[in-house]
This record gives sequence, structure tokens and C-alpha cells, in this order.
Amino acid sequence: MIYRIFLSHQWKEMTRSPFWQKNIALNILLGFFVFIMLLYLLALGLFIDKILIELFPDKDPVVVFNGIILYYFGFEFLVRFFMQSLPTLNVETYLHLPIKKSAIVNYVSFKSVFVIGNYLMWLVFFPFAFKVIAPEYSNTAAWFWVLTMIVLIFSNNFLATYIKRQLANKPSIVGIFGLILVAFVLLDYFGIISVTAFSSYIFGQLLENHILIVFSLAILAFTYALNFFFLRSKLYPDEITSKKREKVDSLSNIKYLKTLGLTGQFISLDLRLLWRHKRTRSIVYMAPLFLGYGLFFYPNSAYQNDYVFFIFIGIFMTGGMMMNYLNYCFSYESNYFDNILANYRDFEAYVKSKYLLAAFISTVCYILTIPYVFFNTDILLINTMTWLYNLGFLSFVLFYFATFSTKRMDLSRGAVFNYQGLGATHWLSMLPAFLLPIFIYVPFNWLGYPKAGLLIIGALGVAGLLFHKTLLNIVLKQFLKRKHIMATGFRE
Repeated sequence: MIYRIFLSHQWKEMTRSPFWQKNIALNILLGFFVFIMLLYLLALGLFIDKILIELFPDKDPVVVFNGIILYYFGFEFLVRFFMQSLPTLNVETYLHLPIKKSAIVNYVSFKSVFVIGNYLMWLVFFPFAFKVIAPEYSNTAAWFWVLTMIVLIFSNNFLATYIKRQLANKPSIVGIFGLILVAFVLLDYFGIISVTAFSSYIFGQLLENHILIVFSLAILAFTYALNFFFLRSKLYPDEITSKKREKVDSLSNIKYLKTLGLTGQFISLDLRLLWRHKRTRSIVYMAPLFLGYGLFFYPNSAYQNDYVFFIFIGIFMTGGMMMNYLNYCFSYESNYFDNILANYRDFEAYVKSKYLLAAFISTVCYILTIPYVFFNTDILLINTMTWLYNLGFLSFVLFYFATFSTKRMDLSRGAVFNYQGLGATHWLSMLPAFLLPIFIYVPFNWLGYPKAGLLIIGALGVAGLLFHKTLLNIVLKQFLKRKHIMATGFRE
């Protein structure tokens, strides 16, 4: 009964929202793409045995498929962590009512069960189980196998939800979990352990000993319990409010920022904005995805001599977070941009603070990419040159284009599939980001001097750093010229 009331309240809250009518057309379009994806997944499930036989003609498709299951769940976890929204409920409106706290917690936990991502792979697992596993083993083995997959999908869902919640509460737990995942990838890459062999063995054993499904049920119970007890411990608004206030205040107490005067105060305000709001915070959560991009390509021998592609990867890893920030640095403040124009006097410090924060973001990303040197020593040179390019040239280009932003942005909404605030100028700003370094590098590569091309890319960034005051002054004049036009657009 109480769960039906919760559902009714949330449905009314959603349909009465001013964004409901605006998003109907977009949701219909997304629904169409989801339908197409469902058809593709169903086709994959029906023909995956033939695909595996063609790729691995000398191996049993069941053994091959079992060998990639752990990789799949690892990939699914990352997708959920970065893209799946956390289930929420406005608990303050219910805590004073005679409702059990366990009922509220169970409802919030179970909301994530109905996410469509939990059911997509059913279209692959069911056809594979009864088309490939059942004839080779038995229908019973197929049922136990597919039920285990379903249980593990929901376990992955609860685990990703728990880890994502911990990011705001105890970031160290997320860091440790991420290091464990990276360690397994590296151990498998260097041949110390074989994730494929382990995955094939445990799921192969399941087909022979059906009782092993108990372990997957235990994992499901454990991950659900993690969410339940965590949410129950945070169900008191006073505790949540005090902890949020403590975290926000800690950003304003960074001693170094105080030494920068007014510029440091502006940086502190931007840091608080980035951490307080859902959209900006979700971009921060995606940082490991930007930094881990190289793991997909650097170990691959097919790309070892393709410096053009490595330049693209270097720009993306050392500048991806910076691009996200600078592209929207004014749109993030669209809700109170009029207040900025009315009360701020030193716009030079205001503009300078945004550049310094962007430079800091890019520098941190560059430092974190240094370990990639173990894959190839030239990677460090490429990343260093692209970092300098991002820092001294691209940052000013993006900053200049950001002054053309006129679209209001709602920071309470997530960043995934959210194109609010994105205009044509943001797409145009991507051209110098990725094309200009390639145009610089290719002629030198043709002449047989590839490293000279890389040095020219870095030199362009160094030149920008040497004349950074002049470039910042150009951006400042452009901002002062367009500030009222931006304010008018942000009001709409």
C-alpha cells in the first residue's frame, strides 16, 4: 500500500514538472532509438553463436561466451556508474508521518530495479541459453545459467548504486574500488592472471553444479544490504545537511586560494558550484572515463605507430575535463548571471579565475596520465605536447567561444543525454581542439620528422602561455562586449 502511494506521488511530481511537456518530443525520439537498440540486441542474441564460431572456429562458443562474462559485467558497472542516475526520494516530506523508515529505504533501493538497463541483456542471454546451452547441456542448466545472469545484473546494479553514493560520502572508497579494477586489468594484460580463464571456469562449473547459483544470490543479498544500511544511516535530514555544509565550507578554506585575493575567491565559488549541483558533479564523476581512455588504445598493437590517433587521445585525456568546464563556464552561472553583472566590479579577476581553474584541471589530468609511459615512452612526449597545446592555445579558444553562450542551463539535471545549454558555437570550438594539431603534425610526419611536428604543437601552447596576459585581455574585452547579450539569453 505504502509503495503505491510513493509511486503515485512521484508520478504526479514528474508530470507536473515544467520540464515534462518540454521533454515529451525528446523522450519519444529516445524511445525510438531504444526500440532500435532492442532489436539489435535481440539479433545479437539469436546469432551470437554463429559470430563466436566464426571468430573462434576451434573453440566451444559456450566456453568463449562464459570467458567474456566478467569483462561484460565490468564494462556494465562502468556504464552504470557514469550514466545511471541515482534513485531519489524527497524523504523530508515523509519522515514526520507514521511510515517505517525501512519502507522508505526499501522503496528508494528498489527504484533502481526498474531501470531499463537491467533488462537489455536479457535479449542476449535468453536466446543464447536456450539456443546454444540447452542443446549441449540441458534445459535445466540453461535455466540456472540465465537466472544467474539476471541475478548478477541486479547485483551489479546495486553495487554501482552503492559505489556512486559513496563518491559523495567517502571518495576514498571509490578510489580504492577503482584501483582494484585497474589492477585486475593490468594483471590480465601482463599475463599474471587470466580473467577470461577464471570467468570461463566458474560459469562452466555452474552448468555442471546448479547449486552454485546460491553464490550469485548471496552476492545480490550483500549488495542490496550495502544500499539498505547505507541509506538507512543517512535518513536523518539534520545529519545530511550538516555534512553537506561541512564539505562546502572545506572548499572555501583552501589556504592557497586565499593568497590569490579576489581571484582565489572566484575560484572557490566555482569549485563550490561544480560540487554542489547535479549536472556539474556528474561531469566530475566522468573524470576516470576521460583518464582511462588510453587503456582501450595504448595496449593495442594496431595503434602503436599511429601518432595521429595518439595525438587525439592525448588532447582528449589532458583536455577533456577542461573543455567541459570552459565550454559551459558562463552557462553554469546562467541562473544568477544578472547578479554577477550587478555586483561584480573586477571582471578581470573574474575572467582570470576561470582560466586558472581550467589550467589547474588540465594539469591534474596530465599528471594522472604520466603512468601511461609504461606502455610506450613516446606517449609521455605526446601527452606533454598536447597538454601544453591545451593549456596555452585551446583554453583561450574555448574561453573566447564561451562568451557566445546564450542558453540557460538547469544544473539540477544530470549531464547524460542532456544537451541543454549546448549551442552551435560549442561544436565549432571543437574544430581547433582536434583538427589543428593534426594539420600541424601530418606535414612533418610525411617529411619524416614526426617528433618535430609534436614539438611544434607544444611550442604553439608555450607561445600562448608566454602571451597569456594579452590573450586573457582579448577574452575579457569580448566578455565585456557580450555580457548583456549573454544575460538576455540566460533570462529566456
